[in-house]
Amino acid sequence: MTKPTQFLKFTAIAIGLTISAPALAAGTSVQCGHLLDQPGQAPRGASTIEIATDGTIVTVHQGKTQIEGTKLVDLSDKFCLPGLIDSHVHLTSELGPRGRLYAVTRSDADWAMSAVLFARRTLMAGFTSVQDVGARGDDAIYAVRDAIARGDIAGPRILAAGKTVSISGGHGDGRHGYSEAVAASLLSPATCDGPSDCRRAVRENIRRGADVIKITATGGVLSNTAAGTEQQFFDDEMRDIVQAAHSMGRKVTAHAHGKGGIEAALRAGVDSIEHGTYLDTKTAALFKKHDAYLIPTVLAGATVVALANDPKSFLPKASRDKARQVGPQMIEMLRIAQKAGVKIAFGTDSGVSHHGNNAQEFVLMVEAGFTPMQAIASATVSASDHLQISDKTGTLEAGKQADLIAVGGSPLDDIKELLDVDFVMKGGRVFKNKD
Repeated sequence: MTKPTQFLKFTAIAIGLTISAPALAAGTSVQCGHLLDQPGQAPRGASTIEIATDGTIVTVHQGKTQIEGTKLVDLSDKFCLPGLIDSHVHLTSELGPRGRLYAVTRSDADWAMSAVLFARRTLMAGFTSVQDVGARGDDAIYAVRDAIARGDIAGPRILAAGKTVSISGGHGDGRHGYSEAVAASLLSPATCDGPSDCRRAVRENIRRGADVIKITATGGVLSNTAAGTEQQFFDDEMRDIVQAAHSMGRKVTAHAHGKGGIEAALRAGVDSIEHGTYLDTKTAALFKKHDAYLIPTVLAGATVVALANDPKSFLPKASRDKARQVGPQMIEMLRIAQKAGVKIAFGTDSGVSHHGNNAQEFVLMVEAGFTPMQAIASATVSASDHLQISDKTGTLEAGKQADLIAVGGSPLDDIKELLDVDFVMKGGRVFKNKD
């Protein structure tokens, strides 16, 4: 079978998904009407960003300056800020009525092609970096990650977890509800039982190319099983997963809804928690003790509640029941975490919600009590720290990649400005410019 890496670029071009982004012949000067170069600090007025031919920022100048020998990009009527970062996406798929069929009919190449499309939509929405924390197919997400890094196709910078590490029958085990013959073909090498087997699963993921290890510490909403949303891995299994991952230079992030499972994962040493639905003030204190990040994904909660309450919902009954319980809790969870001072990095669980609608999470964060500045900082400064890419992106300053977006008005006044991004630059290359 032809592997995705052998034809990904050519197929993407054929179906019109590649955006022309030729190498820069000279440096670039970007003039901004207003510039939020370091979220968390006051924005500048008119500013000019000088960018070298390798796509890194040389310096940021006060005022509008035309720098000799550079190509001018005029955004003097726009509000500029760093490219956004989504810490929780699933680029190879999108929730829909044919999802269970696709699981047994699609090839790695099919999943890769979906990821090409969804990566482009994500980039056009202003997200220049993402972390993919669970992908369909065996190696599709790695092929897309690497193709983007080479410049073959358009998409955000990707950190990939590959296969989700799960117990047999757990939330990350994709075999629920299929006949035994079909289920046998869906057994993932990242499914494990017992500490030693889970160490194997971690090492196998890293061998395949994982940048981070993702585990399902608790049950979840969309798995077709009435197994609840509390702890699924045993404590010793999680401890060995973390030890194996850390010894090979990988962080561990844990899908976790139930309070007991969240706290067990934190005690085991995971570096971050995805969702965190039933945390309370005591749980928040444990986050702070372990210096762990929360990735709240409130948009996913809102999405599954809407689907569960739709009379024509395609979700199986087990998922509908869990969605009605879990989804409404997530706004309050975020309020508790924010008030308690938990470190929060922006994440949406896009793939549950539609790719390209990632910025809707900002609206929900503000509803939960964040200021627009705090919400933006979570998707720039905090997310880059969480993903360990703050040397490359997260702010606009000398030496970092020129990952830059622009909108028509100030998102500090109205966060909904981020729902309609006018300009996207990644690594000094322009991928979107409405003007």
